[in-house]
Amino acid sequence: MRYLVTGGAGFIGSHYVREVLGDAWGGPTPTSLMVLDKLTYAGNLANLDPVKDDPRLTFVEGDIIDRTTVDRLMADTDVVVHFAAESHVDRSILGAADFVMTNVVGTQALLDSALQHGISKFVHVSTDEVYGSIESGSWDEEQPLEPNSPYSASKASSDLIARSYYRTHGLAVCVTRCSNNYGPYQFPEKVIPLFVTNLVDGKNVPLYGEGLNIRDWLHVDDHCRGIHLVVADGRPGEVYNIGGGTELTNKELTGRLLEACGADWDRVDRVEDRKGHDLRYSVDISKISAELGYEPRVPFEQGLAETIEWYRTRRDWWEPLKERAALTN
Repeated sequence: MRYLVTGGAGFIGSHYVREVLGDAWGGPTPTSLMVLDKLTYAGNLANLDPVKDDPRLTFVEGDIIDRTTVDRLMADTDVVVHFAAESHVDRSILGAADFVMTNVVGTQALLDSALQHGISKFVHVSTDEVYGSIESGSWDEEQPLEPNSPYSASKASSDLIARSYYRTHGLAVCVTRCSNNYGPYQFPEKVIPLFVTNLVDGKNVPLYGEGLNIRDWLHVDDHCRGIHLVVADGRPGEVYNIGGGTELTNKELTGRLLEACGADWDRVDRVEDRKGHDLRYSVDISKISAELGYEPRVPFEQGLAETIEWYRTRRDWWEPLKERAALTN
């Protein structure tokens, strides 16, 4: 089975690449695996260092919008796992053009090439943010899409384009929608690595508004294992929610990070709330559990402690990234 993994040098994509090459979850294993990554600020070849000598792995630096490159790779591919995306909400608020080009136009280019080359499975990795905000309960996959940020709107658009290639052309597309990921190798603009790296450096951390926004936390290994179940046995044309089952307010999460890093609340700067900030996300995972046997396995307390320790000991990985991106808050 020949795999093409887009965005495979990013946080989630590189975890999938490392683990699937190591046969971490069983199921289908690649005979070859090509990573296509543009290496924007969040892409990092160091994320693939643990598997760089695997003879099955090929890395190609390129843009998913570039049809010449995409078509060349697609010709030697059976399965596409599509992670490549612009994904930071704050950046999308400052400027949405890159999000539309990569997330919408790029996804369409991949789908068109996959159709042309007769790909047997295309898994499009998306986000729970496409559903909008929910006051109580949890979204199932039938929930109408009501995105509230330019980022989530671009992902919702790509989801619908992906669905259309199944309905119109019969391309074997599945869509996965995950909750908030955490774990090692996450770019330090996201809340957990940003807070941990700031705190260990003696800096303050920012908290939006009153910190009452609620997120469901999902360890990256659970997420990638869920994706691999969909690669193996997901039904074409279907959407699968993947959640972690740990809901916390941002204030509660901040408290846990402060305690773990030996810091007090005087290290927290209250900042103006994000524009259009969704109050709560929560996904119902009944479908993927019933059909594919998925359940989150990494307890949040364990996963968070291991993640904090990883950032404590891997300054060599994150310090150059923060310097390059001038992430001072």
